[in-house]
Amino acid sequence: MGGSCPTCSGNSSGSLVRPSGAGLGDDECRRLAWEIVTRASREEPADQLLRRALARPPVPAAAARRAVSEFVVGFFRGRGWLAEAADPSALARAMELDQRFQRTPHTFTDAELRRCAVPRWIEDCQGKPPVAWLRALQDHPRVWLRARIGQGAKLAARLGFCREGGGRLRDALCYCGREDLFRTAAFHEGAFELQDLSSQAVGWVCAPQPGAHWWDVCAGEGGKTLHLAEQMQNRGVVWATDRAEWRLRSLRRRAARAGLFNIRPEAWTGSDRPPGFGAFDGVLVDAPCSGTGTWQRNPHARWTAAPEDVTELAAVQSGLLRRASAAVKPGGRLVYAVCSLTMDETCRVADDFESDHPAFEPETVVDPTGIQARAARLWLRTERCGGNGMFVAVWRRARG
Repeated sequence: MGGSCPTCSGNSSGSLVRPSGAGLGDDECRRLAWEIVTRASREEPADQLLRRALARPPVPAAAARRAVSEFVVGFFRGRGWLAEAADPSALARAMELDQRFQRTPHTFTDAELRRCAVPRWIEDCQGKPPVAWLRALQDHPRVWLRARIGQGAKLAARLGFCREGGGRLRDALCYCGREDLFRTAAFHEGAFELQDLSSQAVGWVCAPQPGAHWWDVCAGEGGKTLHLAEQMQNRGVVWATDRAEWRLRSLRRRAARAGLFNIRPEAWTGSDRPPGFGAFDGVLVDAPCSGTGTWQRNPHARWTAAPEDVTELAAVQSGLLRRASAAVKPGGRLVYAVCSLTMDETCRVADDFESDHPAFEPETVVDPTGIQARAARLWLRTERCGGNGMFVAVWRRARG
């Protein structure tokens, strides 16, 4: 749930990079991309293979990394249109489709998008997909940065090629340049994190106060954890738990770069015993999910996810909510978030929780993106906000 491969975030122009003289020639880029495409599976997702391949020494130059990424992501974006994908020529066919969509999206009919952009089973889990969503999935994802609080305008001037996210997210910047952001001085100084807009919105919905005691239950590599800790002004504590120790190691590195010292990473496997001591002012359950909301940024997941995943994960989500809610103190807040739009993982999980836990009352919050009115349940949709699709529900535990 944590995120996507930064190299997949793409170039927003839709043009194919020709990395002549950039460490890998065009043919080498195609060969590496085809190797990744043919190896990608449910067990080894394309974004993980891509990240590892581009990190192997000698590390390809930036233009070559972009080219390989665009071949891989473009292939899975066009996979539904390809009758066969038996040889590397499928890469070229997929890229032609991708570039045609970026230039002339109107040449793709609504019926064609319903038939080819997503698997058929999604209608049973999510309802008939809105055409606007299908078109958004075929577009290139935006690169979102989260500047330090109050430093958005300053960072935009420093990096260039940035525009503000809008709404309450003025420190969220959409980056449209082509510089390798991980190599910039601003990144190494901790001036920003790469974080999807909807993910940033979840942090603002949590709104932890300085000195508070919070728990990020499924912290992953810590994107939301860092945001909570910064809002708390390095005061209080954020317990960040995850099953995978390697994710927590990454979180520790990121926290050190950001200069945040109020984070307590700890391995947690889902037991009834929460980390730390006592009850929490707030608990964030950013639960593992089917990830249908990330299908623009991670098109490979469209073809590996299955309806059985939705059913199984909904049970996991309900269990996590039940165990985590016990750690919320009276008057404290519980925030549930998934980057999925299926009914089983969103409304049904929330409805069942409310039915079984009457002490938790829905709390209306402001949509940080400025798109919706106040609500206790927010639907952040790719076609409307430009970030991942996300569902967020908020409750407050009754006092007494």
